[in-house]
Amino acid sequence: MKLPYFKFNRKLLVLMLLVATIGTSCANSVNESIKDDRTKLMWLDATANIQRFNNKDTIDYYLTKLKNLGFTDVVVDMRPISGYVMYDSDIAPKLKKWRGDTIIWSFDYMGYYIEKGHSLGLNIQASLNTFVAGHNHFDKGIIYEEDKLDWASMVYRVDGEIVPITNEKQKYSAMVNPINPEYQDYIISIFKELVQKYPELDGLILDRVRYDGFMTDFSELSKTKFEEYIGKKLENFPGDIYEWKKDELGNDYPHKGKYYMEWLQWRSQNIYDFMAKAREEVKSVNPDISFGTYTGAWYPSYFEVGVNFASKNYDPSKEFDWATQEYKNTGYAELMDLFTVGNYYTTITKEEYMKENPEVKNETDMEAQSSIWYCVEGSNENLRRVMGDNKFLGGILADQFYENHDGLTESIKMNLETSDGLMIFDIVHIINKDMWQAVEKGMREANVIE
Repeated sequence: MKLPYFKFNRKLLVLMLLVATIGTSCANSVNESIKDDRTKLMWLDATANIQRFNNKDTIDYYLTKLKNLGFTDVVVDMRPISGYVMYDSDIAPKLKKWRGDTIIWSFDYMGYYIEKGHSLGLNIQASLNTFVAGHNHFDKGIIYEEDKLDWASMVYRVDGEIVPITNEKQKYSAMVNPINPEYQDYIISIFKELVQKYPELDGLILDRVRYDGFMTDFSELSKTKFEEYIGKKLENFPGDIYEWKKDELGNDYPHKGKYYMEWLQWRSQNIYDFMAKAREEVKSVNPDISFGTYTGAWYPSYFEVGVNFASKNYDPSKEFDWATQEYKNTGYAELMDLFTVGNYYTTITKEEYMKENPEVKNETDMEAQSSIWYCVEGSNENLRRVMGDNKFLGGILADQFYENHDGLTESIKMNLETSDGLMIFDIVHIINKDMWQAVEKGMREANVIE
C-alpha cells in the first residue's frame, strides 16, 4: 500500500501529538477553584437534547464544562411528557423516535451519566414527568393507547362542556387525573424500577406532580371521590364547585359554588397524599436516594393546579382568600429532600419591579398576576417565608434571556444570593444561543468560582 506523498517530519508528528494531548487534557481537566458547595443544578430535557447528547463524547464534554462552572448536579430527564422513557424498562415503552427522527440507543444513557458524572464529582439526578402521559401537539404518548384513554384529565371548559384533555389541542401536555388509582400504581412502579435499576443514582426530581390547571379534573371518578371526602352527594356537578359566568366586559370567570373551598382543599390533599406515598415507595427501594420535586414559584396562584408546596407550619388562610384554615395541612415541603422552583421572571430586583410593575402570566395561571412575588428577588423573599426552615433552589428559564444575556447573569446572581442554590432549565438554550459567558459571569460574580 502506498502512503500519501509527503516528507515525513518526526518533530512535526511529536508536536501534533503534544497539542492533541494538551487539548484533551484541558477539555477533561476539572476546575479546582470552585468555592461554593450549595446545590446548583443544570437540567437536560429529554427530547430537546437526545440527538445531541446520545453519544459519550458529548456527555463527557458538557459534564466537564458544567463541573468547571461550579455546577454540583445534572438533572437528566428520563420520562418526557409523552410517557416514553429513556432506559430499558419492563413497564414503559422506550423513546425510539421523535419528530420524525429515529433515536439509536448504543449505550446505557443514564448509566453513562452516572459513571461520568461521579468520576467528575457531579451528582446525577433523574427527572420524571409525573401526571402526564402524552404530547397533545403530536398525538404521541401512552395516553392515546386504547386501554389508557380513561387516564386523561377531564376539562371543564368555559362553554360548560366536560371533555378529555386529549381533545384540547391548545394544551401540549396530555395530563392525567392525579387520583386515578391505576395510573398512580403505574407511575410509582416506574419510579421504583428506575431507582432499582440504577442504585448509584443520586436522586429523583418529580415534575408535573399537579393537576393540569384550574379546569381539571371533572371526571366521574373525581366527583365520586370528592363526595366521599365531604360526606355528601352533590346535587349539581360541577355547579356545586363553580359555574362559568361572564362579567360585564364579557370575560369568563368561575362563579363559586357551595363546595368551592372544600374542592380546592381536597385537590391539594390529593397531591399531598400522592407525594407521601411516592416518597415512601421510592425510599423502600433506596432509603438514601434524594426525593425531590420541581414546581412553579408563583405560590399565590399555584392553588389552581392543586399544589401546596409550603411548609406545614405556614397558614395561607391568613394571607389568601382561596385557603381554608385546614388548607395548611396539605403543605408538603417537609416531604422533600430537594425542592426547586421556577423563578421564571425577567425582572430581577424588587426595585425594578416597583418601577415597571409588569403583569406576569405563567404557564399554569388563569389570569395575569401583578405583585412583588413576580420578580426574582421578591419571589425568593416570599418563598423563604412560605417554606419555613425548608431549603429551596431558585430556578431560571434560560430562553427568557435569549436577547438579554446580562439578565441571565443577574438572575443567576440573585437566585444564588436569595435562595439556597440554583437550577437552570435548560442546557439546550444555553448551547443553542451560546450563553456560556453569561453563565460563567454569573457564577463568578456570585463567588461560586474564582
